[in-house]
Amino acid sequence: MPYNTANENKLKTPLFSETFGSLRIPAYRPFFGALLGHMACVNMQMVARSWFIYELTSRASLLGAVALAHALPMLTLSLFGGVLADRVKKKNVLIVGQLCMTLVALGIALSITIGIITWIHLIVAAFLQGIIMSLVMPSRQAIIPELVDEQLLMNAISINAATMNFLRLLAPAFSGFLIAIWNIEGVYYIMTALYFMSFLFTLHIPHTHKSIHFHQSSALRDISDGFRYLKKNTTVFSILIFTLIVTFFSMPYFYLLPIFTKDIITLSLDDLGGLITLPLVGNLIATLTESSARLGLLVSISGFGAFIGSLWVASRPNKHRGLYYLLSSLLLSGCLILFSITSAYLFALIVFIPLGLGQAGRMSLSNTLVQSYTDSTYRGRMMSLYMMEWGITSFGVFLIGILTEFIGVQWAVGGGAVILMAATLYYLGFTSHIRSLD
Repeated sequence: MPYNTANENKLKTPLFSETFGSLRIPAYRPFFGALLGHMACVNMQMVARSWFIYELTSRASLLGAVALAHALPMLTLSLFGGVLADRVKKKNVLIVGQLCMTLVALGIALSITIGIITWIHLIVAAFLQGIIMSLVMPSRQAIIPELVDEQLLMNAISINAATMNFLRLLAPAFSGFLIAIWNIEGVYYIMTALYFMSFLFTLHIPHTHKSIHFHQSSALRDISDGFRYLKKNTTVFSILIFTLIVTFFSMPYFYLLPIFTKDIITLSLDDLGGLITLPLVGNLIATLTESSARLGLLVSISGFGAFIGSLWVASRPNKHRGLYYLLSSLLLSGCLILFSITSAYLFALIVFIPLGLGQAGRMSLSNTLVQSYTDSTYRGRMMSLYMMEWGITSFGVFLIGILTEFIGVQWAVGGGAVILMAATLYYLGFTSHIRSLD
């Protein structure tokens, strides 16, 4: 029997403005536990996979190829994932997805142990993970409004983002230092264990309802209905278009960070003065001579800003969300421009704090706005379109990866950031489609 949170929410939820209000809902807590394990793996893999493939090949184009392999399923299967989310109990979709992610991570770990790992294995694994994510992510997003009520929706989504960003404080740096002092193999075995932990938590999520009004129609008919709904819902259409612009021009930097940390931004231990002579601290800082450790710390420091940004969004009332979305994107583009022109590692660390804040704000708010302005019947399909944009923008990563080999990574990333800033200023100054949304 479907789980009903309505009465429970009326009795137990605090006001929506409380930062951690969603965690008081028993139905939401196992979902949150599953999210912890899953997001820990996502953040560890951000460093591990990109570092490993660049270490194996030293080719920027293959960093883009990994992103492309992950993206291809999202361009074709995400729409079916949306239909799946609207037809099938979302808990069941999540259970199968988490088990498959566990098996993929275990396969890579065993390939390293046996000694047969190549860059081809990593691209195949990225492709398989893209398939899984395409079919699972619409259900992961669309189940949230079924676990908490409307007044806590933005809070729950922002808590999810804060969780991811808090783990970004720890997991990438842990992954980078683990590679430096141990090996890449251990990272993938730890990821396997965390994915399995997430699978166990998912088993305890209550079953929620599923849409039943279109069970007699085909999947293609349901997809077509989703596009007709999007054509009529100009608000959601505007949000999705701008989100496409933001992700297309802002995300490539993340996939190309191994190039920055290995070839562009440098760290002079002489600049750290007496810190290098301190017990333990000196050994830790000395580890930063390894590119994997510098990469992990850079991603983690951006997680600090992102964590603060996510908590701020979680604490906000449901007002001026469109304006905050645009301002977050403007902050993100400005920080990317600064990052692209520096070669100093310490300056990059400082810039990555507000960069993370802007990234967290735009991700939490875009997700919330799409779900808030979508009818529940179509929410799974609209979230599949939202997730498809990550697949489309991965083509941008692939193209910029190729472009990097001709004009350099700084010009490629910086140029995209300039275009993003110009687009954001246009939306702020000349159109109210997003700016006026609450």
